[in-house]
Amino acid sequence: MCGIHAVLTSPKVSSSSHDLSTDLKSCLCNRGPDYLGQVQRRGPAPWSLTFTSTVLALRGDHVAQQPLGDLHIGSVLCWNGEAWRIDGHPVNGNDGEAIYGLLTKASATENNEAAILSVLRSIEGPFAFVYYDAPSQTVYYGRDRLGRRSLMINAQDEGTLTLCSIAESGDASWKEVEADGIYVLHLESSSALPPVKRHDWITEQDQADFEKTRTVVTNSPNYQVSGIGRFNMSLPAEDTVGLAPSSSSVAMLRQQLVESLRPRALNIPQPPHANANAACRTRVAVLFSGGLDCTVLARLTHDLLDPDQGIDLINVAFENPRVVAQLEKDSKGQPFDLYEACPDRITGRRSFAELQKVCPERAFRFLAVNVPYSETLAHRHQVISLMHPHNTEMDLSIGYALYFAARGQGCCYETSSSSPDSQTQIAYTTPARVLLSGLGADELFGGYGRHAVAFVRQGYAGLVDELKLDVSRLGKRNLGRDDRVMAHWGKEVRFPYLDERLVRWAIETPAWEKCDYEHAETSGVEPGKRVLRLLALELGMENVAKEKKRAIQFGARTAKMESGRVKGTTLIS
Repeated sequence: MCGIHAVLTSPKVSSSSHDLSTDLKSCLCNRGPDYLGQVQRRGPAPWSLTFTSTVLALRGDHVAQQPLGDLHIGSVLCWNGEAWRIDGHPVNGNDGEAIYGLLTKASATENNEAAILSVLRSIEGPFAFVYYDAPSQTVYYGRDRLGRRSLMINAQDEGTLTLCSIAESGDASWKEVEADGIYVLHLESSSALPPVKRHDWITEQDQADFEKTRTVVTNSPNYQVSGIGRFNMSLPAEDTVGLAPSSSSVAMLRQQLVESLRPRALNIPQPPHANANAACRTRVAVLFSGGLDCTVLARLTHDLLDPDQGIDLINVAFENPRVVAQLEKDSKGQPFDLYEACPDRITGRRSFAELQKVCPERAFRFLAVNVPYSETLAHRHQVISLMHPHNTEMDLSIGYALYFAARGQGCCYETSSSSPDSQTQIAYTTPARVLLSGLGADELFGGYGRHAVAFVRQGYAGLVDELKLDVSRLGKRNLGRDDRVMAHWGKEVRFPYLDERLVRWAIETPAWEKCDYEHAETSGVEPGKRVLRLLALELGMENVAKEKKRAIQFGARTAKMESGRVKGTTLIS
C-alpha cells in the first residue's frame, strides 16, 4: 500500500499548487509510513510536473523508494498496489520496480503507446498508478479493472490537474477516477489541459475476437465483465443434480481460493523498522465478523502459513446509543456487556471456537475491538474526509466499521504460562500490516437476499440476470472508499475472492453450480452461496456453513446510531 500524489501545472497556476498541505502529507504518510519521496520533471513548455509517493513496503527484500524513475530517461512511476502476475507469470521481488522496468522498455519501442498499454493490461492484481513517459511526454493513470485501490482526480482549473490517493480535506471538487480503463494525456505546448483519452482494459481486437465467438447463450449487453471473462448465462436442464460436497465446483473453489491466498498471505516481509531480535510472528489478520466468507479465508490461510505464525481475527463492536437504550430496557436492571451483545461479536466468538476446534495447533488470536460512542464521534470528521466523495449515512456506518477494524486496537485473552487453565484479558494491537477481507463472495456466489427473490420470481433466468448485474458492477463498488478508510492506518487490505482468476472461474461457472435454489433442502445448508457453504463443511466447519448473511453495519451496530428512522441513502449533514 502506498500513497500517490501527482500534479501537472502550467505557469499561470501558482507554484504553491505543487505543495502538499500538512494534513494531506500526514494522510499520505499514514498510508505509506516506510518512505516519502518526491521528484520533479519539466514537461513540454510550459508544463511542470511534481510526483510524490509514500511507501508501505510489503514486496521484496528492501524498501523500494518511490517515485520510481531516473534522471537519464526522465520517466516516473507512482505505484500503489500489488502486481501478483504480469503477463500470466508470478512476480518475484518488488513489483513496482518490475513494472517500471517493463514500462521503460515499452517506451523505447516504435509504437510505444500501444506497448505501454499492453504492459498495463497484462497486470493481475489490485493497483492504482500514475506513469509519466518522458520520451513521449505522456501521462498514463488509472485503477485496476475491479477498482480495488483508490485514485482521486481534481481538474477544477484548466491549467492544472492533480491525482492523489485521497482527497484534500474540505475540497468537494475531488472525484474518483473510474475503474473502467487506462487514461492517457499527451502534454502539449499549451497552457490549457489537453483532452484525456480513455482506453478500455480489453483491446479492440480482443473484443472483436470475442464477438466472433459469442453464442446465443451469452448474447447480453453485459456478458463481458471488466475485461476479465464472459458471464455464463446458461440455464440448467430439467434433470440437473443438486450441489453436493462431492460436486466438482466445490473442489474447484477450494483450489481457486488457495491459489488466490498464496501470494496474498505468504512471504509478507517483516516491517523495515522492526526489532530484528524480536521478529513478528503474526503478519496476517482477517477482518472477522465470524461469517461464512471470512471464516473460510481464515481456515484456508491456516493451511498455507508456517505452523508458528499467528493469525489475528479482528472483530469490531460499537456502542450504539439507540440499541443500548433498548438493551437497558430489556435487561430490567440486570448487568450486560453491550459489546458482547453485538450480533457480529456473538457470531465471531462462535466461529472462533470452531476454528480452534478444527485447527488446534494454530495460534488464532481473537481481537475484540470495542468502540465507545464518544470515540466514534471523535473520529467522525476523519472518516468523512477519507470517504469523500461518498457521503451517505450508509457510507459512514460502513466506513466506521472498516476504519476501526483496520486500526486493530482492542483486547484479547491470553493463557498464562504459569497457569495454563486461566486466561487474562490484555490490551493488544495487531502487528499485522496485511488484512484479508471476504468481500466479493456475495456477488460471485449469490449471497444477497435479492438473489433469492429473483429466483422466486423468475427462476434461474431471474437469478442469472441478478448475478450478472452484480458482477458487472464490481468495478463500480465502493472499494476506493474502503481502501482510503483502511489504508489510513498503514495497513493493506487484500481481497482473495476478487482475484482475477477466481473471478473469471466464478463468472464462467453456471449459476446452479454456485448457488442451488432448486434443491433448497438437499444438503442441509441454505442455497445462497451453497458452493462456499459446502466447502466450509468439507473444511470441518458445520456451524460456519450455516451462518446467514448479515451486513457489516448491522452486525457491528454502526447503523442508525442516533435515530432508527434515518435511511442509508440520506446524505451526511
